Amino acid sequence: MQYDAIHYTEDKAIAVVTLDRPKVKNALNTVMRAEITHAIRIAQKSARVLVITGKGDAFCSGQDLGDGVNAGTADLERTLRDEYEPLMMALHSCKIPTIAAVNGVAAGAGASLALAADVVIATERAFFIQAFTRIGLMPDAGGTYALPRQIGMARAMGASLFGDAISADKAAAWGMIYESVEDDLFAAHWQARAAHLAQGPTAAYQATKEALHASAGNTYAQQLALEAKLQGRCGQTRDFREGVVAFTAKRAPKFEGR
Repeated sequence: MQYDAIHYTEDKAIAVVTLDRPKVKNALNTVMRAEITHAIRIAQKSARVLVITGKGDAFCSGQDLGDGVNAGTADLERTLRDEYEPLMMALHSCKIPTIAAVNGVAAGAGASLALAADVVIATERAFFIQAFTRIGLMPDAGGTYALPRQIGMARAMGASLFGDAISADKAAAWGMIYESVEDDLFAAHWQARAAHLAQGPTAAYQATKEALHASAGNTYAQQLALEAKLQGRCGQTRDFREGVVAFTAKRAPKFEGR
């Protein structure tokens, strides 16, 4: 696919979306939001894992303030409803595992984008910042949903009100992200993580995501029932049969993703 604000590749069942506006630290504009949304929908039809990363020294610096966002005249409600909501829902509900490979600063809506992925892997020099209050706004693009669930209300409130830069190491220690990786190992590490998921039992990953997303709103009994339903579905897959055969034969399984 040809895009203007992102670069999309797909190889060995790994789809990679690279935010490609390095001169503005990959700030999100209308075109980029639409293209990421489109790429997510394309990826889940043919790939088995999706990675989002940034070009240059930043992951994403957030909303491009030069993209029609004029203080006092911008219709931010419309922008969030019509442009951010489709993007964030597409990422949240993506049928394949998603990785945010955070190669540098993730600020504002850029942090929200990263934290909406299933797994966040960051290079040690990266940091996360809820920069909204610095310009008189509140966190958006799903940030107020993700942060309290990931790091607890006290830390979420402090990070949002003060707008402090949170290092990748601290983010990992807090449970905001999955792991922080040494800079020189970062690229090879997230690529290996992506390859692992691309060779895994895709249907089981999808069921895992569905169950975990539902857990916060379910009672214990409801969650047990959902697990039974989803596990029943997994038990009918060729990957489950292959997993059992491989386990018995003491060899690595060869999952097909279905």
